[in-house]
Amino acid sequence: MTKADLIERVYLKTGFSKKESAEIVEMVFDLMKDTLEEGEKIKIAGFGNFVVKGKASRRGRNPQTGEEIEISSRKILTFKPSQVLKGAINGES
Repeated sequence: MTKADLIERVYLKTGFSKKESAEIVEMVFDLMKDTLEEGEKIKIAGFGNFVVKGKASRRGRNPQTGEEIEISSRKILTFKPSQVLKGAINGES
């Protein structure tokens, strides 16, 4: 599913214009992005949690040359689905 597909479904379900639907979808994504950039969690009941975690720097190896390299620390985004979403995906009621 693409962003355009989401906009189309919001348009069909809400009755808003396509332009309004696109603005709503963009606004939700912008709010989520801003919240995650600030390091806050996003918890959506019945769906799951988005969390930004830090990864420490570590030693790695270049697979082509075998040379050891330093992999820098960075932030990663994780998603943990709720039990409700897991159940829906697995066909459970």
